[in-house]
Amino acid sequence: MLKQFFIICSGADTDILEQCSKGEQNKYAGIGATVFFTALMAFIAASYALYTVFDNYFAAIGFGLIWGLLIFNLDRFIVSTIRKNGRFFNEVLQVTPRLLLAIIIAIVISKPLELKIFEKEINQVLLEEKNVLTLANQNQILKQFSPNIKALETEILNLKKEIEVKQTEVNQLYNTYIAEAEGTAGTKKLGKGPVYKEKRNKHDALLHELETLKLENKTKIKDLEQRIVKLNKSYDTQVTKTQPIINNFDGLMARITALDKLPWLPSFFIFLLFLAIETSPILAKLLTTKSAYDFKLEEQELALKTNILQNKNQSEALLKTDYAINNRVYSDIKDEKELYNYKRKKARELIELQADAFFKNQKNVL
Repeated sequence: MLKQFFIICSGADTDILEQCSKGEQNKYAGIGATVFFTALMAFIAASYALYTVFDNYFAAIGFGLIWGLLIFNLDRFIVSTIRKNGRFFNEVLQVTPRLLLAIIIAIVISKPLELKIFEKEINQVLLEEKNVLTLANQNQILKQFSPNIKALETEILNLKKEIEVKQTEVNQLYNTYIAEAEGTAGTKKLGKGPVYKEKRNKHDALLHELETLKLENKTKIKDLEQRIVKLNKSYDTQVTKTQPIINNFDGLMARITALDKLPWLPSFFIFLLFLAIETSPILAKLLTTKSAYDFKLEEQELALKTNILQNKNQSEALLKTDYAINNRVYSDIKDEKELYNYKRKKARELIELQADAFFKNQKNVL
């Protein structure tokens, strides 16, 4: 049962193979098994590749099954159309386009399986790329908010510096009137005289201005700090919104690009493995000698070709004979008076019918 299934997979004529030896049947069963398992690997590879695209098991398996059947049909067609004619050079020319197609199929099959085999390494590369993209995204978004935040922070510093300058002036006036009272500076008279009172009043007025300035600037600073907090929240919100796009940066194209960044030798060996699997039925049929199956198939095709040529020649001879007979018949009867009178009678009847029909049409119009 299984052997018969693999023989069908090989594309060989089962009726002819039944007349061949067991060894010949086993050879084509092996070729069919290779075709079947290649299609199975194509189904698995395509399903995995499409799962990374659709993220849905049913869609991936459905399209993967279609792809596997397509590869199966192509391989079966390639193997079944190779004919052994005993001339190696002609057979190589016959196989060359099929080998090129097999190489393309091997590349298409091996690439998704490479993605699965090196999945952990690819995930590491993707993680590093995501981190780079995350930092770049944060910096890019920060450029939109940074000028406004820096302007507000500068304004806060200016307000604080304004208070510090006023505080310095108040301290200087404080030291001045204290020194005047102690007699260490100014008039150098001990006690609280008119000069002391004047300096004290100036200090108190400036101190009042300082307190007012502190209250005003404190309100302004609080408002500016709230605006900075809002900008920081907007920045965090923007980063949060764009982060899922980066997190989903692991599609098929991204994984293939990440695979190309890994060492090429392991991937190359996997490709060679699938290339060997894909081309093995073709090479096996090319390198084997002409066997009983090939002779019987050639004999059957030759018999069919001979039969077609015989029918063609017979039809051509029959057509020529028919032409010759018809020419003689018409040549013999062309001068017969009876035939002439009969055709003349029929022609007259036809003309009369046409005249009557024309008359009726014209009468209906009038």
